Parts: sequence; C-alpha cells; structure tokens
Amino acid sequence: MAATEPEARGGKTYYVSTPIYYVNDAPHLGHAYTTVAGDVLTRWHRQRGEKVWFLTGTDEHGQKILRTAEAHGVTPQEWCDKLVEESWRPLWEHLDVANDDFIRTTEKRHTDRVQEFVQDLYDKGEIYKGGYEGPYCVSCEEYKLPGDLIAGEDGTQLCAVHKKPVELLKEENYFFKLSEYGPKLLAHYEANPGFIQPESARNEVVNFVKQGLQDLSISRSTFDWGVPVPWDSKHVIYVWIDALLNYATAVGYGSDEAKFASTFPADVHLVGKDILRFHAIIWPAMLMANGLPLPGKVAANGWLLVGGEKMSKSNLTGIKPQDLTTHFGVDAYRWYFLRAIAFGQDGSFSWEDLSARYTSELANDYGNLASRVAAMVGKYFGGELPEATAAGDAEKAVHEGLAKAAAEADRRIGDELDFSGGIAAVFDFVKQVNGYLTEQEPWKVAKDTSEQGRARLATILYTAAESLRAIAVLLNPVMPETSAKLWDSLGAAEGLGALADQRVAEVADWGRLPVGAKVTKGAALFPRLEEPPTA
Repeated sequence: MAATEPEARGGKTYYVSTPIYYVNDAPHLGHAYTTVAGDVLTRWHRQRGEKVWFLTGTDEHGQKILRTAEAHGVTPQEWCDKLVEESWRPLWEHLDVANDDFIRTTEKRHTDRVQEFVQDLYDKGEIYKGGYEGPYCVSCEEYKLPGDLIAGEDGTQLCAVHKKPVELLKEENYFFKLSEYGPKLLAHYEANPGFIQPESARNEVVNFVKQGLQDLSISRSTFDWGVPVPWDSKHVIYVWIDALLNYATAVGYGSDEAKFASTFPADVHLVGKDILRFHAIIWPAMLMANGLPLPGKVAANGWLLVGGEKMSKSNLTGIKPQDLTTHFGVDAYRWYFLRAIAFGQDGSFSWEDLSARYTSELANDYGNLASRVAAMVGKYFGGELPEATAAGDAEKAVHEGLAKAAAEADRRIGDELDFSGGIAAVFDFVKQVNGYLTEQEPWKVAKDTSEQGRARLATILYTAAESLRAIAVLLNPVMPETSAKLWDSLGAAEGLGALADQRVAEVADWGRLPVGAKVTKGAALFPRLEEPPTA
C-alpha cells in the first residue's frame, strides 16, 4: 500500500477513464454515477501519493447525434458544442469532479489519430471490404444479434436495452477480423481473471466469446457524420471504433510518445454494463491487432433503477443530478450513490432513502460528532487542542479501530473498487468514536477539576479530534468540500499542511494532529434538511 506504491508502479501513471458519453441529450444520474466513481477512485490514488490521470469526455459522432441535431434544426457540430458547453462540462464542475482531461471525439487531436490507427490495421491486413445486412439499434449504435432483441406488443423487433424498434440496414462496409481474436481473448481472460469485473460480467463476456465472434463492421456509408475512412472517403468510421480510441488518443497516441508510454494503457476502464462487450471484447482485440498493451481492468457498474426501470431519458426516468444537489448538497450526493449501491450491481434510488441516510449517517453520526467535539474543545480548553496524557484501554481501542478502518478502506476503494464497503468501514469508525464519547462522558469528566480529571478530559477530547483528523483524510476523496471544512475546523492545515497532501499510508499514525491546534466550531457539516419540494 501506500508509501512505496508510486515506486512499485515504476513511474507508470495510474490512469482511469469513464465512458465518453453521447451528447444526444443532457446528462442524468446514471452518467454522473460512473463519473463520480472515477473521481473518487482517482482522488484516492492521489492520496496514496501516486501520479494520476483521470479522463472523461463526450462521444460526438454517429447516426444518433446526426438525427438529434437535425430534429433541433442545427448542424451536428453546433448541437455537440451546445450540449458540451451548457450541460456536460458544467455538471462535472458542479459535482467537484477533478478530471485531468476532457476529450471530445470531434477534436482534431482525436480524429487524426483515429485515421492513423485504422489505416495501420488496414495496412496490416486486419480490415477488408464486404457487405452487411441486419437489425441495427440507432440508440446503441450497434448491429444486434437475435439474442439482443425482444418482441414488441405488435411483434416488432425491439432493442432489449432501449425498448425501441430496430432498423433493418443493408450496406457496404469495411470489416475488422474480430473473429480471429476469440482464442486470444479467452487466453487473456484466463491468465488475468481480474481483467473484467464484477465476476458476473466476466462470465457473461467469456460465454459470449466462447460461442464464436463475428467479424465487425467498422464503417458506415449511409451518412457522413463521422471520421472519414482514410483510404475511402465514401465511408465514415463506425462510431464505436472512433469512440474506443479516445482512451489512446487522449494520452498521446501518435502525438506524444513520452506521455503515451508513461500513461497507456488504462489501469481501470469504468463502463456501464450495457457497453461491456465493446470494452472487454472489441477494444482489447483492436489493441492486440495493433500490437498495443491491454488495459488492466474493465469494471462494469450496474444500472441505477427508479421504479424498477433503468435510468435513461427514453424511459422517462432520467433525473438531473441538480434535482438532488440543490436539496442535499453536492457532497451528500457524491457519498450516497457510492455508499448505498454496491459498485457493479444494479441499485435502486429513492428520494426517501437518500433523505433517511443523510439524516442518520451524515447529519447525526458524522456531522454531530464533528460539531460536539469542536464545541467541547472550545468550552473546556478555549479552542486549543489539549495534549493526551492519560490514555488507556479505551483509547487503544480507538487507535486499533482507526488502523483497521484505514486499511480496509484503502483495500476496498483503492484496489477492489468496492466503494460501498470502503465507505462503510470509515463510517463504522465514526460510530466507534461516537460510542467512545458516549462511554467516556467528557461532559461529566469536566466536572472533576483536579489535575487527574483535567488530564482525562484532555485525553478524551484529543482522541476524538485526532479521530476526526483521520476521518477527514479518508473521506476527502468522497466528500472533498465537507472534508476541507472539517480540516479547517480542526486547525490541521497549520501543522500538517494541505488536506490533499495527506497520505493514506500515514492516516492511522496516531498523534499527527498537533497539540495546541486552533479548533473552531463552524456551521454544521450537514445542515438539517428542509421539507422536500412537493409535486
């Protein structure tokens, strides 16, 4: 873990990506869920002391974008520019997402490199010309196999994901020899069992590949909104080939050799489970074909469900993140979805559950702990953190509880992408510290004005404040704004430096918060909620 982690990685940047999102509409909770998960993961690795690169962006080519733009009476580029600048970038800023780059697939730094990559495949004999006829879902931008379709009430074939009719397309295309990569992919999956997560997703992909892969159509000739095929301008590159290459083009493929060598491949691709096959089959096969290394892990999150339906605009369950952040705050929003839903599993969201958890865990357990510790240090010691000189078994138990919580959170969040389990470990420690104060009753100890009584009171309050110091560090990747407020309240910056510079490896080293630190009681970390808006 920790202190030696950067050295152990040999200078390799810890590289995490989200999917690049279609800009056919404004983002909803499902998009934000994956992006916030990536932000928490990369913030955690920064606090390990690692060099990190966090990439997100937008997918702006393809038939779906073209039709959406036409429906709004603007060009595809105008539509993309509007959505990116008015909806997508502002949301990530609003949610305190600290991405290092934002790639747009209409940018020249991307399109030029996509043409080079595909030209290389063509020159190597990996691409050939042919024809294709089959059902196509414009929303997925994907030809569908029979098993991917469901029957509508009138017998119409529907995409199982979007519940929309598929279109029967017939066109001349260029094909990538995907069928030849089945054995190589299966060998890689076997040699690297953690390559696809969770296990259920891995099993799905393995079974799919074992059934035999078909060659992949990698161009379209019925519309022109896309990257032109370099050797045949009548065709544009299939949007998914274009999109997947963002993970390479954004970190210097073909343009910055040093950056590419130190960053690529991604350590973790975070994806929604509905796009898993593209990332776990097509993307690694493309990399194999061009002699490039494969990513470390493809982690598929589940769907956010509202009323049992997948979160999407087409299903009318697309809720804007701002609908929640205006009521609960950004940090509570970030915390809730990773705390309440096991990453990799489907999870149901409800306003009532968020409200209940906010009140119980954030306001009552965490916020109240911070408030009353600061209040007691102010009341009994004039706001100066006292020295602990009378520690005993009760304090030892708190020390041990912190060490356990820190190690478990580091393993679960940093290595296993078990955000829910890692956050739970920290909040178990919050509960332990609350229990410690309840048992030690510092408000009663304060009545003993003897030297022994004062020493005992000082020890109890130092123990609680030092615990909060560690909690602020551990929760900083999840709730950066709140953690910064607590850090300031504890007067920690003067003696320990910036919160972002605190290392996970050192968080359980007891006694880091300097004696004499100026502890102040500010506004509540998690204010009482107002009544929710009525319909």
